[in-house]
Amino acid sequence: MARRERQIQGRVAAVTGAARGIGLATATALARAGARVSLGDLNGDLAAESAEHIGGRAIGLPLDVSERESFESFLDATERELGPVDILVNNAGVMFVGSFDDEDDKATRKMIDVNLIGTILGMKLAIPRMRGRGGHIVNVVSAGAWVAAPHESTYSGTKHGVKGVCEGLRPELRGSGIDLSLIFPGLVRTELAAGTKAGRGSSWVEPEEIGDAIAACVRSPRAEVFVPRNLGFLLRLYVSMPPRGRMAMGKLFGVDKVATEADHSQRDDYERRMAAP
Repeated sequence: MARRERQIQGRVAAVTGAARGIGLATATALARAGARVSLGDLNGDLAAESAEHIGGRAIGLPLDVSERESFESFLDATERELGPVDILVNNAGVMFVGSFDDEDDKATRKMIDVNLIGTILGMKLAIPRMRGRGGHIVNVVSAGAWVAAPHESTYSGTKHGVKGVCEGLRPELRGSGIDLSLIFPGLVRTELAAGTKAGRGSSWVEPEEIGDAIAACVRSPRAEVFVPRNLGFLLRLYVSMPPRGRMAMGKLFGVDKVATEADHSQRDDYERRMAAP
C-alpha cells in the first residue's frame, strides 16, 4: 500500500546552518514546495541575505545551536513571524580534519557542541512545541555515523552520538504524532568536506540532492534516508562485520584515505572561520 503523502504547502520549517551548503539547499527545496521557511545561522546577516534570495516569506535569523538561549530565541522568532514550527531540520555542523593527537582541544569542543549538543538541544526545544499537534524533526547526520574515517575521528564520534541518541528517542516519540528522520549523506560538495577525497566507487553529491531528499522525506516520512541511495547497503554491510572485516572493507573502498590525504590548503579558510569565537 502506497504511503499517503503529506503536504508541505503552508507548513513552517526551521532550518539550522542554513546560510549556505546543505542548509540553504534544504530551505530552498522546502520553500519551493510551499513551506514558510526560517533560516538560522551563526552568520545572521548571511542567513537574512540567503532568505532574500529564496523569496516568499522566508526569513533569516542569527542562531548559535550550541546555546540553549539562542536556539530558543530562534524558534520563538520563527513562530512570531511565520507561525508554529511544523518541521525542524537540524543541519548545522562543523568538521576539523587532522590526526587525533594533534587536534586542538577547542576544535574538539566545537564539534561536540555544534554537531551533537546542537542537535540534542534542537530536539529538546522542538518536541514540546510539536507534542499534541504533530511535527517532523529531520536530523542531517552523515555516513560518518556508521563508518569513522581516520583523521575525522571526533567528527565521526559526534555523528555516532546523534544516531545513538535518536535510536533511544524514537520509541519515546511513538504515538506523539512527531516524526523523526535521519539523513545520511556521503561526501557532499560543501565547505565542510573541502579538500577531502572520495573513496573508491563513491562520488561527490551536490547539496541540492540532499535538499531534495529532505523535502521528499518531509512529504513521505522515513526513519532513515541515504544519499546516494545505495550508500545504505554498504554502510549496513560494514557495521555487520567484525573489526578486522571493517578494517579490510575500509581499505578496499579507500575510507582510510578520505581525510588522511586531504588537501589542507582547500580547508584553511573554512577551518579558520569555524575556529573563530
